[in-house]
Amino acid sequence: MYNEEGNIEQVVTSAVAVLSEIADRFEVIVVDDGGRDRTGEIADRLAAANPHVRVVHHPVNRGYGAALRSGFEAATLPLVGFVDGDNQFDLGELSILLRALAPSRVEGLAPGKVEALDGVDIVSGYRIRRRDPAFRRLYSFLYNQAGRLLFGVPIRDVNCAFKIYRREVLDRLLPQLRSTGALINVEMLARARKLGVRVTEVGVHHFPREAGRQTGGSPAVIVRAFKEMLELWRELR
Repeated sequence: MYNEEGNIEQVVTSAVAVLSEIADRFEVIVVDDGGRDRTGEIADRLAAANPHVRVVHHPVNRGYGAALRSGFEAATLPLVGFVDGDNQFDLGELSILLRALAPSRVEGLAPGKVEALDGVDIVSGYRIRRRDPAFRRLYSFLYNQAGRLLFGVPIRDVNCAFKIYRREVLDRLLPQLRSTGALINVEMLARARKLGVRVTEVGVHHFPREAGRQTGGSPAVIVRAFKEMLELWRELR
């Protein structure tokens, strides 16, 4: 979360409610990426009121990739899901992602509450209908095309911020990760592909942002993301 004081309470409350229905063990980790509003203060209040909630604070804004990596490092359970803190996803659809995981390898899920379709290591959501401005949808289309062309990433919505990774996959990926910005999803999927990790994609609903301001579509972020993508391609080829 970065300057998400208008969204954080609803997102965290929803996460706790959904997870308590589908898992015996769970944790909600909020990464406050050095924002200048009350996000960190509200996060600390929510954590003080609920032992399932923990907060990681960045003293300065370090970027989207750095925030995800901090969350991954703080996570302790066998499955690690992540979602942006902008309240544009229905966290109730987490069960859709979980249904793509084989139950024999999933620890901590409440028995009988989730049925599995297939056994995979990464489940990525794709936005059935993306509810963002036109320029951001165009940027996303070009970015996805570049990711598939350069790295063979086998999914249609690389940057959809609603994914689940198995902990053992993250343990293999984390020492290799370099991205601190928007490239992080491409880097993770590209490196996972080289490891032979199994990936699947499921459709999720996407909603317009109602509070706060988008920062991921700024020209500086876009230019940096494509520059880093070329650098990663040179490394991995």
